[in-house]
Amino acid sequence: MRIATYNINGLNARLPVLLRWLEKTQPDVACLQELKSPQERFPADALRELGYEAVWHGQKSWNGVAVLVRGSTPIEVQRGLPEDPDDTQSRYLEVDVGRIRVACLYLPNGNPAPGPKFDYKLRWMEQLIRHAQSLLASDKPVVMAGDFNVIPTARDVYKPERWVDDALFREETRAAFERLVAQGWTDAIRTLHPEAVIYTYFDYFRNAFQRHAGLRIDHLLLSPSLVPHLRAAAVDLDVRGWEKSSDHAPVWIELDWKNTASRRATLKTAPHSD
Repeated sequence: MRIATYNINGLNARLPVLLRWLEKTQPDVACLQELKSPQERFPADALRELGYEAVWHGQKSWNGVAVLVRGSTPIEVQRGLPEDPDDTQSRYLEVDVGRIRVACLYLPNGNPAPGPKFDYKLRWMEQLIRHAQSLLASDKPVVMAGDFNVIPTARDVYKPERWVDDALFREETRAAFERLVAQGWTDAIRTLHPEAVIYTYFDYFRNAFQRHAGLRIDHLLLSPSLVPHLRAAAVDLDVRGWEKSSDHAPVWIELDWKNTASRRATLKTAPHSD
């Protein structure tokens, strides 16, 4: 079973890229972030033609998350974090896919920091931490996937000294993420590739992708019962290089689940240069 996360950075503007990626890689589950599209403009018919059913939480111009499932319909469980039902930003969606619960999230960026946006980011993270604990307590197999807007360690960013004051890398952000993972979650891609240089986001400016000057901010966290089933994880870096692509690359894991054959892949990396 292949589960992917992809910040599409404008769903309708990049629909050809999304459809091309889905057709090429055929993930069983795809979590999308930053739809930047109102609820009524979600391209459900185009996705259905490729065999995907979806649940989505849209928002005009900003944010937005969706979960696509190949060959079956996801069952919506939670829309928005339960502690803040009045939050107007569409950032969280939870569905059941068979026996697995999939949480798709788009954590706030938080810049400029310090300031109100950073305060909102930290509040949102605290709510996520509390809800994540309840997910673990349910004993249901869970994958939390999405754009966390968190650079966990200095290994996860090109030239970390340039990011010390950024909301993605500030001490408070990393400490909150560490507390989340310490509940019992497993950072899937780092677990399988502990020493590799792995980036999932590359700015459009300064030839960042060509220089492999990126960040690792897109994560898939696994609850304990899923960890023994983890077989592969990778970043589809080639997609980031496609014309009119998102500034993020898709990230995926593969689980040996329901006797699904593993399709192992070697993590793709690009030459590191200054």
